[in-house]
Amino acid sequence: MASSLVPLSAPHPSWFTPKRLLVIFCVINMLNYVDRGTIASNGVNGSLGTCTSSGTCTSGSGIQGEFNLNNFEDGVLSSAFMVGLLVASPIFASLAKSVNPFRLIGVGLSVWTLATAGCGFSFNFWSITICRMLVGVGEASFISLAAPFIDDNAPIAQKTAWLAIFYMCIPTGYALGYVYGGLVGTYLNWRFAFWVEAILMLPFAVLGFVMKPLNLKGFAPAESKQALISEEMAVQEVQDTEALNHSAKPTKEKFSHMFSKMKCTCIDLNQLSRFIKDIKALLVDKVYVVNVLGYCAYNFVLGAYSYWGPKAGYKIYNMSDADLIFGGITIVCGILGTLAGGYVLDLMKSTIPNAFKLLSVTTFLGAIFCFTAFCFQNMYAFLAFFSVGELLVFAIQGPVNYICLHCVNPSLRPLSMAISTVSIHIFGDVPSSPLVGVLQDAINNWRETSLILTSILFPAAGIWFIGIFLHSVDRFNEDSEGQVTEVDRSNATPLLEPRVTETSDSSAS
Repeated sequence: MASSLVPLSAPHPSWFTPKRLLVIFCVINMLNYVDRGTIASNGVNGSLGTCTSSGTCTSGSGIQGEFNLNNFEDGVLSSAFMVGLLVASPIFASLAKSVNPFRLIGVGLSVWTLATAGCGFSFNFWSITICRMLVGVGEASFISLAAPFIDDNAPIAQKTAWLAIFYMCIPTGYALGYVYGGLVGTYLNWRFAFWVEAILMLPFAVLGFVMKPLNLKGFAPAESKQALISEEMAVQEVQDTEALNHSAKPTKEKFSHMFSKMKCTCIDLNQLSRFIKDIKALLVDKVYVVNVLGYCAYNFVLGAYSYWGPKAGYKIYNMSDADLIFGGITIVCGILGTLAGGYVLDLMKSTIPNAFKLLSVTTFLGAIFCFTAFCFQNMYAFLAFFSVGELLVFAIQGPVNYICLHCVNPSLRPLSMAISTVSIHIFGDVPSSPLVGVLQDAINNWRETSLILTSILFPAAGIWFIGIFLHSVDRFNEDSEGQVTEVDRSNATPLLEPRVTETSDSSAS
């Protein structure tokens, strides 16, 4: 009897380690949110032209000035990406079960690159709105698949910290976008901001197509699935042939064609049935629903902050460099707050009840500081309290996504992230930006508008507080509905490290 060491999976390139995977995803995520911050910056977003009572007029600037947009239309631009995100997110999440996720990311980022470049060539409100809709397709392919990959490859004791590093790129990207958009709008033209973004994202879109495919925990490799499907179809075809071998040749061909169509229809119906079953499993999960509801209320406020913040700061406190000030605060508080939230949960022991405790406490305290900040007349007092408030509210990113990933079966994680992302946008920052614009048009007072908006953080904290008392189970290590064999499961954890197993060759006399 001889024994040898045989790899269970194909070797990966030596440079492609879990940490490098995290870095790649972080850069892509940051570029995605740099784009969000850019379109919200005063330099790119601009303002309408104004005329004084004496007849002196100033021309408008940026997108709002060039296309002559009111505040509602301006707010729609920040929300238009939701159309692409809403349509594409469930599609990409479902396709992840049959198509390699990295190829899906490559497709989505290619659409994102072309759409962002198109924003720079837009000529009116509708042309730039359509391009912003297509930008959402890129986020749909990426955001629902990146977090499960990171969760698979992070060290067990640092899972929340790694997720926090990834989601730290959201406030950091927004902040860099403010600064970047302000500088480009000042020294060049707002259109250049979008063209440069497209150039920076292009290499990552290409990387999605050329990188060696990786597989998610809970999913069999695409090659094994295809081989299984091919084998089943081959067996079925043989059976069909034997059953019809007594018939004439034209009749055989007719029935063969009919069976092929029936098999395709069955595959489509099975995929649809599985998708509906997965959606139902998420909607009846009380822990998941409560977590996402709180996240929606939270994102309603943060989305409006990110879009209207520089403009509100300029109007309330006459900040001459509102883009730089808000950008600087968001970078520092976003990095420190997001990382702190992840590390604190790891120190507390990463469990779903502990995550809900951290979410409710930090959001409640952050709401108090942010609300108090807008009550001050002095700009420096406002900046001090608002900074502490942002530090606290940004701490939720790691814990809230930890719950989304660990309260569901491993095979549901991409769909869980997709539905969470769609929900927080469609019920959060998508309506908040235009609604805040409508509110401001009605009351014409940025301080009152900001106070009304900030008060919504208190219900968010209350919803997450309810989650503490719900019965919860960490399902990260559960089986994935029979879709993965033992060999596939051993190959999937961890994904990027070489694995060997001892096998034996035996001979019979």
